[in-house]
Amino acid sequence: MTYEQALEYLASLGKFGINLGLSRIEKLLALMQNPERRYKIVHITGTNGKGSTTAMVGAMLEAAGIKTAMYTSPHLTDYTERMVINGEQISHKAFGEVIRYTSTFVSDMVKAGWEHPTEFEVLTAAALYYFAAAGVEYAVIEVGLGGLLDSTNVVSPEIAVITNVSLEHTDRCGSTVAEIAQHKAGIIKRGIPVVTAAKAEALAVIKAVANQNQAKLYIAGVDFTGELSGFIGKQQLVTVQAKHRYQLPPLAVNLLGKHQVENTAVAVMAMLALADKEPRITSDTIENGLKAAQWPGRFEIFPGKPLIVIDGAHNPAGAQALRLTLDEIFPDKIITFVLGILADKDVANICRALVRQGDKVITVEPMSDRAADPKRVAEQITVCQVEIGDSIEAGIERAVAKAGEDGLVCVAGSLYLIGTARPIIFSRQNNLLGI
Repeated sequence: MTYEQALEYLASLGKFGINLGLSRIEKLLALMQNPERRYKIVHITGTNGKGSTTAMVGAMLEAAGIKTAMYTSPHLTDYTERMVINGEQISHKAFGEVIRYTSTFVSDMVKAGWEHPTEFEVLTAAALYYFAAAGVEYAVIEVGLGGLLDSTNVVSPEIAVITNVSLEHTDRCGSTVAEIAQHKAGIIKRGIPVVTAAKAEALAVIKAVANQNQAKLYIAGVDFTGELSGFIGKQQLVTVQAKHRYQLPPLAVNLLGKHQVENTAVAVMAMLALADKEPRITSDTIENGLKAAQWPGRFEIFPGKPLIVIDGAHNPAGAQALRLTLDEIFPDKIITFVLGILADKDVANICRALVRQGDKVITVEPMSDRAADPKRVAEQITVCQVEIGDSIEAGIERAVAKAGEDGLVCVAGSLYLIGTARPIIFSRQNNLLGI
């Protein structure tokens, strides 16, 4: 099966939709001889920051000389981004092979009368097999949706991480923060340490589930803290303090913004807790791993005139964090947004969190069948001038023209938008440089 054939096969599974539950993935993995049991796992969920935290944890494990895999979703431009070992994405050839291999067991399941697995379940099983076949020692697994009934919740981790909890996926995980926290807390396993930055009612739920499972709980602001202590070059310095642990120097981090300070602290606390049983993790490997960690599409800055920032802020909490970071790092810049949002997101509150008087906005349609009509998005913005872009590329070019050399363009609102915009911006920069 070629890469293109694998994509066609996965697309054909879209008809099975999002179907939460573990019975299908458990059966599929059992047929594949449970590859997920052949390495150790860090399991990560949360409303925002779980991807960034996954990237930092993966980089710190790799810096400790540990063969480390990462499974994340969604991808920005290529499915191979979802399966990474020691910083290297799976090749197109290998992707086609692991999807073909997994599909044979899917066929066996269906022939035996089992319900057909979903696209995400097939991808998850393929990734777990790929990591085992490659002989990884640790895999950092990011939850796809929620936690309790997510396909990734078949794993038995060394440590569980819940970054934070706010309203999201209310159609599937509940209409309140407490109900959503119950889904996030579903990744907690008996006797396995948990690190979280959850607060208030979400924290209360997580505490209760941790207690039921006799799981040691490390809470941000109680057992560990993170503070922004300055900048060095293009990195921010984060000071992490944790009770009963050795002292760490200020840590240089590529991922910018106050929200990344908390994500950094969570990732570091996970490493400190894991160090109790993994002697290769030291203060030096933590420091070196964070220096190397990258997470494209999250407050990613493209230098030039104007500056361009892209960020996959796709819910109100993410939009608020993006706005705070823009105001902190570029307080004197007039911002021109290229904004594209999915229809099933909280469009009004995303716009309210991001846009201010004096800004400029071009709304565009992300490359997704779930995209909100740009006109509908524009109707939610009343505090500044808004235009509707004919396409993402046209919207970016219009924003660049409106921003001028001294302005700032920010592309945001959906990872689907970022996935399309990122290569457009790279191509634009290369053209300007004559490459």
